[in-house]
Amino acid sequence: MTGFQNIIGHEDVVQHLENAVKTGKISHAYIFSGEDGAGKKTLAYTFAMALQCLSENEKPCQVCESCRRAAGRNHPDIVTVTHEKPGTISVEEVRSQLVNDVEIRPYYGPFKIYLVPDAQMMTQQAQNAILKTIEEPPEYAVILLLTSNADALLPTIRSRCVRLDLKVVEDSLIKEYLMKNLHVPDYKADIDVSYAHGSIGRAEQAATSEEFAMMTENALKFLKTVRRMDMEKLLEAEKELSADKIQIEEYLNIFQFWFRDVLMFKATREADKCVFKHELNDIREQAKEYSYENLEQILESIERTRVRIRANVSPELALDLLFRKIRETD
Repeated sequence: MTGFQNIIGHEDVVQHLENAVKTGKISHAYIFSGEDGAGKKTLAYTFAMALQCLSENEKPCQVCESCRRAAGRNHPDIVTVTHEKPGTISVEEVRSQLVNDVEIRPYYGPFKIYLVPDAQMMTQQAQNAILKTIEEPPEYAVILLLTSNADALLPTIRSRCVRLDLKVVEDSLIKEYLMKNLHVPDYKADIDVSYAHGSIGRAEQAATSEEFAMMTENALKFLKTVRRMDMEKLLEAEKELSADKIQIEEYLNIFQFWFRDVLMFKATREADKCVFKHELNDIREQAKEYSYENLEQILESIERTRVRIRANVSPELALDLLFRKIRETD
């Protein structure tokens, strides 16, 4: 488990939480709001760990008995609320794991801390149940609501919580983290960072996923040969890519990065800002072959393909239209 000093980005949120721990001015309820992969769980759990830490100095110390229990995810006074049905946290789950449980005093630490991941999934009944606890909590209770959509929470809940909004992390910080902590090569870190859109969680996922590495390799192979493919191979590619909607989204992201690189290199003749700078020879060749108008139309077509697929247009048809545009040149 990491301490505050190892968290990437979110300096203002980290400072707020550290000050709360140092001064003892702890709210009974917090909302950690940010996109999936923004680091909500890491921040909230580090805060919980610091609140329970037994050290008189820097918290969390990561060496005391409480910190070791927290790091092993077996601290009896740090409870993560879980749910069985995807997309919904029921009132029964909130009552059994939080509302009723909070009446029991802490077993070990000074606080009883509850983490509620995906808090936006709570039904209205569940939110009303948790609201009563937030309004009249035991002195030792701290509730941490983690959400990607704070507006889905009742206004009465939002008004009684300290809200901490997690902003996207700078690309340079994410790249440094991937190279230093996960030993990701420079060129691959650039790809992972572009895919992450400021989310350290998505960057880690991309960096450690064999599936993503294979997807990127397949996409680049396709992009470098698509204009020379015969119709049989092109139809095979359409069929393969259209098999999974989530996978199509990822492929479209890679296509978008590629053609932005081609356009960027065509305009500047510089590779520094390219995502796929290790594929510079092919980028240079395509920059010669495509006109500015071609490249702008391809990027527009990628966005239209994304919209069509989300609107339940046949994925094969949407990809066919895109591939036809990619194969065109002046």
